[in-house]
Amino acid sequence: MAFEQEWAELRDAAARRTAMQTNSAPAEGGGGAGGNDLVVNRDDLGAIGNDAYDLLGRLARDGDVARSSTFDAATALTNGNFVSGSAVLKVHDLWQTHLKTLLDACAQISNHLDYSKAQHAKDEVKIEGDLTRVSVLSEYLK
Repeated sequence: MAFEQEWAELRDAAARRTAMQTNSAPAEGGGGAGGNDLVVNRDDLGAIGNDAYDLLGRLARDGDVARSSTFDAATALTNGNFVSGSAVLKVHDLWQTHLKTLLDACAQISNHLDYSKAQHAKDEVKIEGDLTRVSVLSEYLK
């Protein structure tokens, strides 16, 4: 079987499944078997966001201690005329770069989860309002 033919058959099958799912949506009560298609537990999002925020704080504090210690060691070695002082300073610089990257990633996770939590709450209010208007119109048209 040629690729184009197989691809066309797969597209047609997907289109038929989508059409069947759309046509078989329940008229009232919404959603699938559980009654809700979109379920987001805000408590879970909040807990993960808090964990990311806590990790960010601990990483910033402990990472700064490690950075400072490495810098002090590099300074002491350099002042003692040890060649390894410059190598330890390079370790310090790399640590600083990687620490900043990791802190940025933790902050993005925390901020995104906070944003997602707030956005889902707004979406829920909008969806409930839309469904209320539709049900009022349905009653009016009967």
